[in-house]
Amino acid sequence: MTRSTELILAHRYCQHLAKSHYENFPVASILLPKHIQKTIFVIYAFARTADDIADEGSATIAERTQALLEYEKQLNDIAQGADLSQSPIFTALFDVIHNHQLPIQLFYDLLTAFKQDISQGRYQTDDDILDYCRHSANPIGRLFLHLGGEKSKHQLKQSDALCTALQLINFYQDIQQDLYENNRLYLSLKSLSHLGITEHNLDIINTTKIAPLLRERYLFTNSLLMSAINLGAEINGRMGWEIRTITLAGLFTLKKLSLQNNNNLTSRPRLTKPIMLTVASLSFLTPIYRKTCLSMIKNMLKLNQL
Repeated sequence: MTRSTELILAHRYCQHLAKSHYENFPVASILLPKHIQKTIFVIYAFARTADDIADEGSATIAERTQALLEYEKQLNDIAQGADLSQSPIFTALFDVIHNHQLPIQLFYDLLTAFKQDISQGRYQTDDDILDYCRHSANPIGRLFLHLGGEKSKHQLKQSDALCTALQLINFYQDIQQDLYENNRLYLSLKSLSHLGITEHNLDIINTTKIAPLLRERYLFTNSLLMSAINLGAEINGRMGWEIRTITLAGLFTLKKLSLQNNNNLTSRPRLTKPIMLTVASLSFLTPIYRKTCLSMIKNMLKLNQL
């Protein structure tokens, strides 16, 4: 097999993997130019499979740790300019990192989060959870922005706010799954203790007792999205449209969470294809997007009144 054929198959593998997973927030959607889609598929394939190593299957902690160390070793090879991997994901990753001059440290940051998933399932404070998001979510946004050229520090800060907000929304919609399947809880123990709740008497089926905490976190997440809504408006072309769509999808999901009754705040909302078409349409023109965002953010303040 020639090197060019191997590379084509590697990219095709990443594309298939990315398209076979459901996500509430679009992954390399058709809004993006083809060459950007192609790169996002590879980044997603790396992150998705590393995340699955930490989460899925019956492997022991030692086996999961070793598998992530192998990922780190292959990143080290890429950093040193050595294309030695037999894995289609790392073959494609070598290609996109060097062609787009992507900061490899951002991939190491992602691995830090996945290693943390193996070793840590509880967080004492909200700041601890935000620090986890800095590694697990924010690198994705920074890599995306890098594909569109150098961005200002302010835009990177907006991207971090957006990605942290999307990560928090995922936490809040997956509370039951994270706790029962992976023994992880992304509500701070300190915040729970203020309500007289410990992880041992925590009820996530009837969420009445933790509703004040969840609604406070919804409001915090709402404020992050508020600080990020201008990012998509500042970036031109289809990449800006993609960012606007992702931002609005986050607001739609947060609204679905906020509309649930206090005794049932852990049901997972899904954004259907018709909803996503609506989101993309509302995001097409910046003035309509901005007006929609501001209206939803204001509505969220009412829905989550404490």
